[in-house]
Amino acid sequence: MNKNKKTLFNVIIILLIINFILFIRMPSTAAEGAKAHPFSVHDLLAMERISDPQVSPDGRWIVFTLWRADLEANRGRTDLWLVGSDGQNLRQLTTHPASDFNPRWSPCGRYIWFLSTRSGSSQVWQISLTGGEAVQVTDLPLDVNNLIVSPDGRYLAFTMEVFPDKGCPYETKRRLDELAKKKSSGRIYDRLFIRHWDTWKDGRRSHIFAFRIEDKKLFKLMVGMEADTPSKPFGGPEEITFTPDSQGLIFTAKDVGREEAWSTDFDLYYVPVDGSKPPVCLTEANPAWDTMPLFSPDGKTLAYLAMKRPGYESDRFRIILRDWASGKERVLTENWDRSPAEIAWSPDGRLLYATAPNIGQQSLFAIDTQTGQVKMIIKEGYITSPRPLKDKIIFGLDHLKSPVELYSIRPDGREMKAITQINAARLASIKMGDYEQFSFKGWNDETVYTYVVKPVDFDPNKKYPVAFLIHGGPQSSFSNHFHYRWNAQIFAGAGYAAVMVDFHGSTGYGQAFTDSIRGDWGGKPLEDLKKGLAAALERYPWMDGERVAALGASFGGYMINWIAGNWPDRFRCLVNHDGNLDERMAYFNTEELWFPEWDHEGTPWTNPEGYEKHNPINYIKNWKTPMLVIHGALDFRVVDTQGISTFTALQRLGIPSRLLYFPDEGHWVLKPQNSLLWHETVLSWLDQWCKK
Repeated sequence: MNKNKKTLFNVIIILLIINFILFIRMPSTAAEGAKAHPFSVHDLLAMERISDPQVSPDGRWIVFTLWRADLEANRGRTDLWLVGSDGQNLRQLTTHPASDFNPRWSPCGRYIWFLSTRSGSSQVWQISLTGGEAVQVTDLPLDVNNLIVSPDGRYLAFTMEVFPDKGCPYETKRRLDELAKKKSSGRIYDRLFIRHWDTWKDGRRSHIFAFRIEDKKLFKLMVGMEADTPSKPFGGPEEITFTPDSQGLIFTAKDVGREEAWSTDFDLYYVPVDGSKPPVCLTEANPAWDTMPLFSPDGKTLAYLAMKRPGYESDRFRIILRDWASGKERVLTENWDRSPAEIAWSPDGRLLYATAPNIGQQSLFAIDTQTGQVKMIIKEGYITSPRPLKDKIIFGLDHLKSPVELYSIRPDGREMKAITQINAARLASIKMGDYEQFSFKGWNDETVYTYVVKPVDFDPNKKYPVAFLIHGGPQSSFSNHFHYRWNAQIFAGAGYAAVMVDFHGSTGYGQAFTDSIRGDWGGKPLEDLKKGLAAALERYPWMDGERVAALGASFGGYMINWIAGNWPDRFRCLVNHDGNLDERMAYFNTEELWFPEWDHEGTPWTNPEGYEKHNPINYIKNWKTPMLVIHGALDFRVVDTQGISTFTALQRLGIPSRLLYFPDEGHWVLKPQNSLLWHETVLSWLDQWCKK
């Protein structure tokens, strides 16, 4: 063999060896599928969660926050990531072990402002678009939250928790240090709230501050206001905006004095950026909820969301357009029977894009700002964070088989494209259950919708136990949504069929459907649940109607207690997470009084029948079904004594029961290790009664 032939032969041998190695290291799609495993809580916690996408001024880049579970530290951590709006050049922007979040672009687009805990507290930092080391911008004595940037780039605005009389972070820190030295621990209150959601109140308020970048001067903007911005506990930077000239801010706050615990009168306020004048209320004429101010691209029109009925937190939001020069307002969406969750202006100001619950989805709509005409752009899935550009819309999308990923779509609804695939590899190694939605005739023969998720590795010739999931709210919806606390795929992965009924009172089916639950918590919803389960069992003969468990949290937990006394022979077992046992006492235990006062049509002393006619405690004598009770000590919405009382009744009656109690969790179970324990305990309980 000559030299050239020998060289060619050696090359061929090497290529064959490489191909063989690649072949054995890269299994076929079929082999990959065979190695895939059923979805579990470990997969749920492994999913990385995208939030708060922000598009650069030139539309080329998207910065977003990515959350990861840290099981060792028993918490989540967040970093900033960057990706091209065309889906190219994905990269991690920050890598510090502390939490980096709330990114906002500078108007020039060359760098990003963000919040970080890397200094030991939450402060403002800045990083270049090209990367490199982040630079600390603020060094204030209190945590900074809810960061936004002025249109001219000269100011930042953010919130801090301060004592409102002087509104000073340094004075607040001094007082907190003095209080920490006191040996007595008692607190004195003269009005509600004394605690809210999961936190005891200590007199501080979340106030907004302006920060002039050039000389680092801080301006107090809400001195003396006994109010919080943004709204607590779920409001964020979307409730605050700069005016187009950067000389003022608009913010949402509820300044109603001693009525705070039973009022929903959130208003929009204007304040000069230097705090030279006190805030002025812009929406005083409306006694209901006003929020989410957003200026049009030309700065001439302020759009915001408003409810009509005071005292009702689930009223329909209308979009209001306010001429900024004259103050004249008009309602844009009076005839649209959906309630927007988010709004965003098109670059030319001719459209407003809105997401809204819609027949078991959260869809994306375009609304003509002149005519109010509404057009659906995307129906399926759970759409969040619409960010319109000239030729496309960036948005987040999740559904029952996937967590949030970023996508783009043309304004006319064509050419939907994936921008990120953060969790693609994880999803490829997991088996999930297929899902579908169907409708049936519920209460009064009205149409009610239900989702069904089939068990993993579904075989139509087998019989499967059923997990009958009941959503909270009650003005809410399970919807086509990848949930991190009540994920139907967890039950599908454990061999159960998941059935989820959007009973009367659910959102996304018109305001009348949502309103219908008022004064009727145990009526229409229970009838819908009964008919919905019967319809599912008839429609899907592979569901085993003899092995059904019912599970619910919050209102769903209340419904579990109601079912225990009013549908006691149907289920093998029940799971009650943070549910009320006694609606009358729950009124006196909870914090946001507007909620029971609306739903039960008054207070317990003005309308006692409203609290008693559907009160689970009155039907304990009928209880017989085994129940797992779960509660958190820091749940001030549904207090822990309600769960303990439920467990006490079960034990005294001799009914098989178990209590899972979290001393460090509120209404939701958020810590990763606690989430593991929650899921393991729930599935073990279901298996005990429905499989063995």
